[in-house]
Amino acid sequence: MTAEATWGAAPGPLAGEAADGGRPLRIALLTYKGNPFCGGQGVYVRHLSRELARLGHRVEVIGAQPYPVLDQEDGLPGQVTLTRLPSLDLYRQPDPFRTPGRGEYRDWVDALEVATMWTGGFPEPLTFSLRARRHLAARRGEFDVVHDNQTLGYGLLGLDRIGFPLVTTVHHPITVDRRLDLAAAGGWRRRASVRRWYGFTRMQKRVARRLPTVLTVSGSSRREITEDLEVRPERIHVVPIGADTRLFSPDPAVPEIPGRIVTTSSADVPLKGLVHLVEALAKVRTEHGNAHLVVVGKRPEKGPVAEAMERYGLGGAVEFVKGISDRELADLVRGAQIACVPSLYEGFSLPAAEAMATGTPLVATTGGAIPEVAGPDGETCLAVEPADAGALAAALGRLLGDAELRARLGAAGRERVMRRFTWEQAARGTVEHYRAAVAARNPAAPVLS
Repeated sequence: MTAEATWGAAPGPLAGEAADGGRPLRIALLTYKGNPFCGGQGVYVRHLSRELARLGHRVEVIGAQPYPVLDQEDGLPGQVTLTRLPSLDLYRQPDPFRTPGRGEYRDWVDALEVATMWTGGFPEPLTFSLRARRHLAARRGEFDVVHDNQTLGYGLLGLDRIGFPLVTTVHHPITVDRRLDLAAAGGWRRRASVRRWYGFTRMQKRVARRLPTVLTVSGSSRREITEDLEVRPERIHVVPIGADTRLFSPDPAVPEIPGRIVTTSSADVPLKGLVHLVEALAKVRTEHGNAHLVVVGKRPEKGPVAEAMERYGLGGAVEFVKGISDRELADLVRGAQIACVPSLYEGFSLPAAEAMATGTPLVATTGGAIPEVAGPDGETCLAVEPADAGALAAALGRLLGDAELRARLGAAGRERVMRRFTWEQAARGTVEHYRAAVAARNPAAPVLS
């Protein structure tokens, strides 16, 4: 099996000095699912890699399907390149859970991937890590540090023995998703299926406990990683991520649409709390008849959200959009009177940061790390408890009826993001831990000169 480079990496180290004063680093950034339209991990890879290059570093993203979408900009001090490390892509549309043809199998890792899928498990974190280890072993000396984006597969163990310091980002433990999905599962068969699907979390826990350096995006996630994955607290370092404030910014030329509420729901899962927002919208519309919801995500054909929309007769008041560009997303958020994050839990909440960056006032739950991003209730957002449709409705109704409050919260939210949550700040914080990992492996290495 060979990897396919979509554009070539420059040989050897970069010359000169990085923006943080040290020598430019050669970084391998691993992501088993890196498309930014599939969720926050892909957004993380896209923006972090670009900002690392802006600082002067060389980043080679090594990813599987759905492949990462990366930003290439003229005149970057550093470089961003992509190497495709293909899986069998068993969950692709329009034929998810497909059985590959005989000619598609390349090696025993492919056979393992299919066997795990056949038995109801999710194989990609393990199989990607095995392929990545094999790929990196053939490229000794080409990278200063390897950065894993929440794969946490067995293949990552021992990378130090083949010459690669390892830094891993855990956005939040997937055990949180597992708990919420089990709580929402009806019947023993469904619960058994959920347990089997999340079987990979046992591997991730074992791997996480052996990692030298874990980065995470919030204090809330740090606590969850300590409790769920049993990683020692001194190994976990918080580096907040951020919004693309060049793109997500106020624009008075975009007209505000009365009654519009916008939310992002990358998946129809209990974690995202969309059903509670739909229920809240039904309550809000009794006093604000023009209130309507735009959901950035795929329309569910069945399940709790679809049932709630039908029960409350909201077919014409809820619109789903997907496949839009970043610019279209920013304009959609700018044009809304309110942005809402109804999640039961978030490890960080990029949608909250992006909405605040545009100056759009925010209603958000207090699930997970959302308060760390959104800030104090009444100062930079309106905050409510998770899974409380009544409280969501009250906050949404209050904002829809108070233009002065909307303006005040929008301005305060923008200021908070600019001060705390930008991708440049995230990249600089991440580089500090790269250099520490390199120095820990070889204390004599001149990583800052």
